[in-house]
Amino acid sequence: MSQMTLYIARDTLFHRMDGAAKMLLLAAWTVIVFLFQDIRIFIGLFVVGLLLLSSARLPVRRVRFLIWLMIGFNVFNSLLNMWITPTYGSEIAGSTTVLLHLGYNVLTLETVFYVLTLSMKYMSLMPITVLFIFTTHPTRFASSLNRIGVPYKIAYAFNIAFRYLPELQAEFRHILHALQARGVGFGKGEGTISQRLKHVAWIAIPLVQSSLQRIEQVSNAMDLRGFGKHPLRSWYSATVWRSIDSAVAAISLIMLLIAIYIRIQGFGTFWYPF
Repeated sequence: MSQMTLYIARDTLFHRMDGAAKMLLLAAWTVIVFLFQDIRIFIGLFVVGLLLLSSARLPVRRVRFLIWLMIGFNVFNSLLNMWITPTYGSEIAGSTTVLLHLGYNVLTLETVFYVLTLSMKYMSLMPITVLFIFTTHPTRFASSLNRIGVPYKIAYAFNIAFRYLPELQAEFRHILHALQARGVGFGKGEGTISQRLKHVAWIAIPLVQSSLQRIEQVSNAMDLRGFGKHPLRSWYSATVWRSIDSAVAAISLIMLLIAIYIRIQGFGTFWYPF
């Protein structure tokens, strides 16, 4: 399969599933995660997600960039939370156990546990997100959305977004290599951390300019081909909705309804064991 998409061709259950069914599973999974604030639920979802991800037999070298990106965001978000609101965990836990004096405030054990819970919340979304992105072909996914009633212009927007991610990644690397050829350091030992962060920021402007040019090219190409002229359109490739897709959609809806019921009963608020 072409490297112009993130799709990795395999013959597994998730690769054979319809894109709309996988989208429904991802949506239900996401809503369930954001309904709760209990680390025990997030750990369970994370483990189940890893099992599902391993069943797709995706090569680690192809998915590790996105995984590390998510982990990096998670670490940055956690540190930011502890720095800005070091006592927020105590407010929702109703107790205060001081761990560290920060000068302007104190960092409490309750906040650390709250941040850990928040991190697990995001991490529980990681496996199912990676699974969806790398097992869903953009064109087949767009056709699936269109088949269940989503207007083809919106469905095509998903198609373009999926195709654009590897383009953006490749452009980032091109700019990075160009700056390195001019002596700009990004690696360890090539400057202080602040200098290397400043060098990374230098990539942003050419990357945005390149993205805007690419958007204009794609828009012009779509206009020249008369995109949007007709109310309906055909698709180059599509998947067939099968019984397994109906089963996944039904299970997703049932699990979502059960989660909503449990949440209404009062379970799933912030859990603090100490």
